Amino acid sequence: MDNNPVNTTFRFASRDLEAFPDDGKRYEIIDGELYVSRQPHFCHQVVCLNVAMKLQQWSAQTGLGRAVAAPGLIFADDDDVAPDVIWIGNQRLGKALGTDGKLHTAPELIIEVLSPGSANERRDREAKLKLYSRRGVEEYWIVDWRRRQVDVFSRTVEGLIPTAVLSGADLLSSPLLPEFSCPVSDFFEGVPAEKQESDRRTIQE
Repeated sequence: MDNNPVNTTFRFASRDLEAFPDDGKRYEIIDGELYVSRQPHFCHQVVCLNVAMKLQQWSAQTGLGRAVAAPGLIFADDDDVAPDVIWIGNQRLGKALGTDGKLHTAPELIIEVLSPGSANERRDREAKLKLYSRRGVEEYWIVDWRRRQVDVFSRTVEGLIPTAVLSGADLLSSPLLPEFSCPVSDFFEGVPAEKQESDRRTIQE
C-alpha cells in the first residue's frame, strides 16, 4: 500500500483520525506519526484476499480463530493502525475486541503486503516491525508480490526477528497455526504474469 509519513513535529493521536475525511485513503498513526495510504494496487488487493482466504479456510476447519482483512488495531492513542491481514485466536479475540469494533490487543499474527517505493518499505520493514515487536505480536509476515516472496519474523526474548525468507513452492507454516501449510506461490494466484515480469524488470533497473 502506498503509504508515506507526513513530516511534522506534532504528535497525532487516535482522536485526530476522526477529523479526516472518509475518502478511501487509509490513515494510520505509528508512534505519533501520521501515515496516509492511497488506494492500493490491484495486485496488492488480490494478494491480501488470497492470504486472508487461506488463513480463514484453515480457521474454519479448526475453529481456533479468525483471519480478518484491514481491521482497526489501536494499541494506544499514538499507535493506531490497520494491518492488511491479521489472524487472531478465539481466546485473544474475546479480550482484544472493544465496544468500538476495534482491536486493542495485539493479534498473534500480522501480515503486511508491500507496496512499491522506499517509504513504503521503510514503514513495513522498520516502523511497523518495531511497533509489532514491542506490542506483543507473535509472528509477522511481510509479503512482497513483486518478488513473490514472504519474509517471516518470529518472536524471541529479543522481540521479532527474521527467521525465514520463502518463495515459489516453499511451504509456509507456523507454530501458531497447527498443521497449517501453504505453498507461497498460492498467495500470488491471480497476479497477472505480464505484470510480474514488468515489475521484475523495474526492480532490476
